[in-house]
Amino acid sequence: MSRFLDSVGRLIARYLQQPVRGYEPFTPSDPEALRRALEPADVLLIEGDTHIAGVIKYLTQSTWSHAALYVGPVAGRTTVDGEPHVLIEANIGEGVETAPLSKYFKYHTRICRAVGLSPADAACVCAYAVARIGFAYDLKNIIDLMRYLFPLPVPQRWRRRLIALGSGDPSRLICSALIADAFRGVKYPILPKVMRTGSRQVREQLAEIRHSSLYCPRDFDISPYFDVVKPTITDGFNYKALRWAASPQTAADGPVATQAIDVPVVQAGVAEESTAVAAA
Repeated sequence: MSRFLDSVGRLIARYLQQPVRGYEPFTPSDPEALRRALEPADVLLIEGDTHIAGVIKYLTQSTWSHAALYVGPVAGRTTVDGEPHVLIEANIGEGVETAPLSKYFKYHTRICRAVGLSPADAACVCAYAVARIGFAYDLKNIIDLMRYLFPLPVPQRWRRRLIALGSGDPSRLICSALIADAFRGVKYPILPKVMRTGSRQVREQLAEIRHSSLYCPRDFDISPYFDVVKPTITDGFNYKALRWAASPQTAADGPVATQAIDVPVVQAGVAEESTAVAAA
C-alpha cells in the first residue's frame, strides 16, 4: 500500500510541476540588475508557469506562485557551467533543494527584504534553510497533493483554507512555509497580529495564517515588515538614458495618419506593450 501511494503521489507531483504552454513574463527581467540587488535572507518571489503555479495564483489571487530564499553561494553546489547555487527552495516532489539564480531569469520576479533585519539574524535565517537541504516531501501524503487538483472555481472564502487542507508535517516544507519558519526562528514577523477588524472571516483567515506554517508567497509581498526592492532602480535610474525605438501607432477603429512615436526598449528582443497593440 505504501509503495502504491508513493507511485500515485509521484504521478500527481510530476503533472503539477509540468509547465503550461504560452507563458511570457509581463515585465522583462534584467538578470544582472537582479544579481546585484540580492542580499542574504532576501525572499525572491516568482510568477511561475507550471500547473501548480496557476492554481496557487488563483487561490491566493496573486501574481506570485513560488518563493525562494537567497542565501548566497552554497558550498559544493554549482551548475555544470560553474554557476553557484544561491537560492534555497522547497518544491513538491523534490523537497528542499538549491538552485542557481539563472533558473528564474525568464520569469517575472520580485525581491522582498526584511526591514531592519540584523546581519546576525540574516545569517541565522540562511543557516536554517541550508540545514534543511535534502529534506524530502512525503509523496504518500496524497491529500496534500490532491488539494491542488481541486476543481475550480472555488468560493473565495475557501481559497485560503484549500491550500491548508490536509496539511501535516511534510507540507511544512512547501515553498514559502520553509522561509516563514526560518524567519520565525529569529522572531521576525511576516504578517501583523490583527487586534480588530469588522470582518470575522478576515480575522479568522489572518489568525490561521499567523499560527500556521502554510504561508503563501504573496504574504511576503503584502507584509508591512518587508520592503519591495526593484533591481532596475536600486543603482539609480535616469529615464533620459533610456534607448528609444520608433514604432507606428494604430487607432482601435483603424489606422490613422500619425507620426512615428517613440517606444522605450527595455531589453533587446523585448517589445513594449504598445508595439504588440500596433501589430494586432
